[in-house]
Amino acid sequence: MEDIIKIAIYIHAFFGGIGLITGIASIIVKKGSKNHKRMGKLFSIGMFTSSLISVPISWMPNHENLFLFVIGVFTMYLVLSGNRALTFKNKAQANWIDKSISGIMLLFSIFMMVFGIYLIFKSNTTSVLFLFFGVFGLRLTCIDFKFFKNPQNSKNAWLIAHLIKMNGALIASITAFVIAGVGISNLIAWLTPTLLGTIYIVYWKRKTKAKMLNKQTAN
Repeated sequence: MEDIIKIAIYIHAFFGGIGLITGIASIIVKKGSKNHKRMGKLFSIGMFTSSLISVPISWMPNHENLFLFVIGVFTMYLVLSGNRALTFKNKAQANWIDKSISGIMLLFSIFMMVFGIYLIFKSNTTSVLFLFFGVFGLRLTCIDFKFFKNPQNSKNAWLIAHLIKMNGALIASITAFVIAGVGISNLIAWLTPTLLGTIYIVYWKRKTKAKMLNKQTAN
């Protein structure tokens, strides 16, 4: 059993490495270019596969880790919904796949928040992590369902959704590298990539909105 677990961990790390490298490459190259799309596809495959493998690993003997299980689900949500956001460029409404992805993440977010509150009463420091990511996930899924009501309300809403989700998945990849690769596992290591990544997301969100506003003004 232990050999199987080791092999699974190596495969998980391999695809996680692909996700990390191609994710960083995708933000360096020009947005919307062929290289950006190519790196984005490899990033999605790498991160989704790595996260999918991490789910059973987090329940295996001597490797039980509820938080890693939830983060694995969270990352898969970010990758799936980030790619699904692109489909709204050419469709007018969300389908059951879009709603299911966000609905499942909504339930996991509520679970993280409730479990985080429970851990507070147990004086467990990981309560901060569960609460932080629970609130973050809840906010994202609420934005999803608000967007689903009227996807065409804003011409670039789908692009902003894609930007937020894919950069969120990259943040997860960088966090995993710091925690598992570098070996730093304190609260600062868990939260710093998210805080810095959020600043980057806000920057590109505002830049994208400003660019679209300038186009509309010009027309």
